[in-house]
Amino acid sequence: MAPFYKLMVEELQAPFDQALYDNMVAKNEEELKKFDAKAVDAELNQGETEINEAFLSKADYYAEIGDKENALIAYEALLKRSITLGTRIDIVFTFVRIGFFFGDNSLVRPNIEKLRELIDQGGDWDRRNRLKVYEGVYLMSIRDFKGAASLFLDTLSTFTSTEIMSYQDFVKYAVLTSLISMKRVDIKKRVLDAPEILEVISDIPHLEDFMTSLYNCKYAQFFRSLAAIEQAHLRTSRYLLPHMRYYTREMRISAYAQLLESYRSLTVTSMAQAFGMSEDYIDQDLYKFIAAGRLNCVIDKVNGIIETNRPDAKNAQYQSVIKQGDLLLNRIQKLSRVIDV
Repeated sequence: MAPFYKLMVEELQAPFDQALYDNMVAKNEEELKKFDAKAVDAELNQGETEINEAFLSKADYYAEIGDKENALIAYEALLKRSITLGTRIDIVFTFVRIGFFFGDNSLVRPNIEKLRELIDQGGDWDRRNRLKVYEGVYLMSIRDFKGAASLFLDTLSTFTSTEIMSYQDFVKYAVLTSLISMKRVDIKKRVLDAPEILEVISDIPHLEDFMTSLYNCKYAQFFRSLAAIEQAHLRTSRYLLPHMRYYTREMRISAYAQLLESYRSLTVTSMAQAFGMSEDYIDQDLYKFIAAGRLNCVIDKVNGIIETNRPDAKNAQYQSVIKQGDLLLNRIQKLSRVIDV
């Protein structure tokens, strides 16, 4: 993996071991010579299928050692040859995996679109399901958790994309994206009661507590499990690490909103006890979300009470109609003046 070693040394600014690098380069060149010899033999003595297999093996080896540039060139050259639709689809899947590995969304996005087109031309059931997983991972990486959750849950019972992640990791991402994006009723039906999730959830650290504590309104346990999820799963995920602060913030808001929805008013003390936090922490955390318009409540600091003020949907709709009507009248008046002139 000489190319990948060199890339990591540059990116991490780590000490460069020249002897180790030279040794890896020598091994890589030796393997590449074998692939070249295999391709030459196939061209002289075998058919088109064997020639394509030889070129594909070399491209796969470039990808295996982390040589992104040469891997893409080799795959692109293969796409120009006469190959089956299935092989063509598999190569484009490889482009997406390379994009995921190097965090290159400019490589992922267009190739997912290309996969849709190719699969519509004649992709089989397995490749259609794999596309849902790949697209779900992409949506998760760009913070479209709702879209990702929908695709993940659709493929829970048909998951076969073990080349991109294990089934346990897949279930983990399905649960994490669902909890932040779905309504309580849907979470119960599609996540908490899903047999595919229940089968492996106990093998994934902290996830079961995280999933059930919010639904069962055990808020202190939920906050502890959220902290554990952050350390064990968000920080260690190439897809969720960039969104870690956003995720934890939104889950806190979700928990606060769920509790406040049940009361017209409650004391800061009782809310702090429910979440297992100090009153100062609850006060400061709520203040940020109230000021940002994320929670519909006010804090009576003098009496130590939190009062909810649920939005009136009909009144909001009425105000919206009045505002839009004023804008329409202004535009009509301007238009009438232009016509008069």
